[in-house]
Amino acid sequence: MKPVLSPEEAIELDRATQARGVKVEDLMERAGWAVARACADLTGGTYGRRAVVVCGKGNNGGDGFVTARYLAHWGMGVVVIVLRDPVGSQEPAASNLRRLAEAGVRVRRFDPAVLGRELDRADVAVDAIFGTGFRGEPEEDWATSIDGLNGASVPIVAVDIPSGVDGASAAVEGVAVRADLTVAFGAAKMGAVLLPGAEFAGDVRVVDIGFPDELIPTTVGLTEPGDVAAILPDRAVDAHKRASGTLVVVAGSRRMTGAVRLVARAAGRIGAGYVIVAVPRSILATVQTELAETVFVSLEETEEGTVAPAALEAVQAAVRDADALALGPGMTTNADTRTFIRSLVRECAVPLVLDADGLNAFAGEVDALSDRKGEVVLTPHLGEFSRLVEVRDGDRLAAARRLAGRANAVALLKGSRTVIATPDGVTRINPTGSAVLATAGTGDVLTGAIGGLLARGVDPFAAAWSGAYLHGLAGIAAGRALAEGTLAGDVAERLPEAIETARASAR
Repeated sequence: MKPVLSPEEAIELDRATQARGVKVEDLMERAGWAVARACADLTGGTYGRRAVVVCGKGNNGGDGFVTARYLAHWGMGVVVIVLRDPVGSQEPAASNLRRLAEAGVRVRRFDPAVLGRELDRADVAVDAIFGTGFRGEPEEDWATSIDGLNGASVPIVAVDIPSGVDGASAAVEGVAVRADLTVAFGAAKMGAVLLPGAEFAGDVRVVDIGFPDELIPTTVGLTEPGDVAAILPDRAVDAHKRASGTLVVVAGSRRMTGAVRLVARAAGRIGAGYVIVAVPRSILATVQTELAETVFVSLEETEEGTVAPAALEAVQAAVRDADALALGPGMTTNADTRTFIRSLVRECAVPLVLDADGLNAFAGEVDALSDRKGEVVLTPHLGEFSRLVEVRDGDRLAAARRLAGRANAVALLKGSRTVIATPDGVTRINPTGSAVLATAGTGDVLTGAIGGLLARGVDPFAAAWSGAYLHGLAGIAAGRALAEGTLAGDVAERLPEAIETARASAR
């Protein structure tokens, strides 16, 4: 897991590190060296190359001054563009600004024409304008300098986070630097990991500048292949189907027969040994045609062909001997079916993944989800989330945490950079996936993947973040083969490939 820091955590990490006796000027020196090294890597060397370093105020500008000094010492021609009167610089940035003259670095006050001329002759540019604490919209010269950087035809290296990106929410309210590479100090920052900020960060390179490992917060992390490989259960040589996990899938209705097939197929492909599908009796024959390896339970239904409350006893009997339950896709919002869902969630003692209409059954009553016997993973997209909990802003991490706390459950908020949170605030951000997942049914595949992992004995939080990671890898694999013609079923079929990819990457 790669730690991801909020602006507040980054400030506290600086403070705690300095309390350990590490000087802020030493941190700045190492940070500037790391950014300079990244610039040299991008340009393929320093001799005969030229760099433009655009510096704002505070320590972010100071990091830029150190970067410029190192590049000059290594043989680059360097010009520093400052966005505020250099006389106003405070220590340790002020000292590093003064040292530029002895390194042969030219320092110029910002002017759009000057910046444009220098960028036209440059091989690389450095964005040291704003830090991780930035909020709102850049104005005046600050906005113009960002436009100037973005209009240049040179690679841009951002210091810690692209300027103009909100360090907490990753929002971009005005202009923001579009970096080719972001050099993050100690850990990636939230604004460069979540969207839309991640689109402006380019590649993110985390560098060690002297923060003690034990001081770096791990409340929020970016899932890595090794994390997934470590939690995937191995099958014993003498394993049998039930030893590999039994999942009960309750889903579907007369109007929606496809969702249940996708859930069941994904559960099997993720490694669940025994999948039991429970559906309204009128669609049983239809569903059976594509699920040759599945066991079925016929359920009492309403006049609309949805699961009826009278089906509760049959489902509970199936769940009693199972390891996990997947509930909700394609069940509709029929009032009687809603009653069935709420009763099943309340009484279910095995781990449960609740999705789609399973979540809609609790619309406006999210607190009722905490009245239950077993553990649950909630997997809403933004629309389903908004029916459960009021949408306050664009902060996806805060939203997932709010839902997890209200429901006392693991909450997985779907979307690009899916966020997974526990009730106590521990959070994972998923880095995998692609635009091909924006097609009907891929959410059902994710439900099946998580359900299958729950059945295999993976704890709910790990099942959620690893399921999301593998689902994203499977989407990438399907998109590579089929491009925009990818369907949800194609993603389910590539889950075994995704598992092998994660294991191979972790070796």
